[in-house]
Amino acid sequence: MHDLVIRAGTLVDGTGRDRFTGDLAIDGGIITQVGGKAGAARRVIDADGLLVTPGWVDVHTHYDGQATWDPILAPSSWHGATTVLFGNCGVGFAPVRPQDRDCVIDLMEGVEDIPGATLRAGLPWNWESFPEFLDALEAMPRAIDVGAQLPHHPLRVYVMGERAVRNELASAEDIAAMQSAAEAALRAGAFGFTTSRTESHRTTRGAQVPGRYAAEEELLAIGAALGKVGHGAFGILSDFENEAAEFDWITRLGKSTGRPIWFLLTDRYGDPQRWRRLLKAVHEARAEGLPLTAQMAG
Repeated sequence: MHDLVIRAGTLVDGTGRDRFTGDLAIDGGIITQVGGKAGAARRVIDADGLLVTPGWVDVHTHYDGQATWDPILAPSSWHGATTVLFGNCGVGFAPVRPQDRDCVIDLMEGVEDIPGATLRAGLPWNWESFPEFLDALEAMPRAIDVGAQLPHHPLRVYVMGERAVRNELASAEDIAAMQSAAEAALRAGAFGFTTSRTESHRTTRGAQVPGRYAAEEELLAIGAALGKVGHGAFGILSDFENEAAEFDWITRLGKSTGRPIWFLLTDRYGDPQRWRRLLKAVHEARAEGLPLTAQMAG
């Protein structure tokens, strides 16, 4: 006898195959049967006319702060998300030195409109490095799973201080330090790395975010850490002001590291056909074996 059977639901199993009708059985907290007719169970849920799916994974959230004080992570958990990924758009709260806490809060408030007062009241700041941030997340009780990406802008401020805020070019020593910190973060469990290169992302004072004009050498070096560790995806939000040049370094990054690369595919009022060109370039890159993906909201 099974512990639980979800009976006669419409199963969408996440493999890409067509939906189908059947039962799902659970024993000892483990799914033991998907499809077909399951036997008797101690508990039965009638799912006739309902979808039975794996939990939703929300790959683009900004729970970086909330995840340090809220075990529920509402409202995502209320709507079926079982895993959320944050550290997107190059903003977050680790790594951070005590003197730079207001700076990274200002970045998050400016980019994502999360009130700074809320962040100042809620963030416990029981970390400095990114591995310590992961430890703080691990110590929290959780209703759903979380994944954290290493955000570029706090990393840049951590290494360069005010020079990062002024958007100065990173020195060779700066780049080496960022690469080392990225490697440590990935080995500790960071899901990947993200950066933002868009005009629309600004601080509350209207300044460009610290990684807006980062040189290719800096981005390729950080990407090399992903290749060295053999783990993590590289995420980008870009205006693609020079599409050819931007795709050139992205392509070189993919070829040199073999790691997945994704960027947000956005529409532009002044260039309504841009998304078509970018998507065409993605298809061409994938045809050559590059792990490049355009991320879209749907």
